[in-house]
Amino acid sequence: MEKAKNIAVNIIAIAAVCLLLIWGETCWRQRVQFAKGEAALARMNYIEAIDGYAAAIHMYTPGSSLVQKSAVRIWSIGDCLERAGDSVLALVAYRALRSSFYAAKGLYTPGKEWISRCDEKIASLVKLKAGSRALSPPP
Repeated sequence: MEKAKNIAVNIIAIAAVCLLLIWGETCWRQRVQFAKGEAALARMNYIEAIDGYAAAIHMYTPGSSLVQKSAVRIWSIGDCLERAGDSVLALVAYRALRSSFYAAKGLYTPGKEWISRCDEKIASLVKLKAGSRALSPPP
């Protein structure tokens, strides 16, 4: 009986250590991707910045501030591009943000409010893009 108890305690301890290591590596990788996004944004390389921030969201860990910061950065990039008239790249940003949260889906879907906001932006930009095509002369 004592031997079985020791085995169970050891299994639980090993499982806890493994989970802690996985969580730690995920947090580290999330920080690396966020830093890549920050560096790209500083160079005004929006596609690379979106990619870095989106990858940070893919490394989703509950309670991580970097997930929220990454979402805010991607949203801001999309908003700036939209105001600058680049609806194509703005769509890339909003779609990347939405897709990142869908990719992080597990037992629940994180970022539902971001997904909803992106759906609205994407719908309005696609509608605007379709309307501008209808007004332009054929090639």
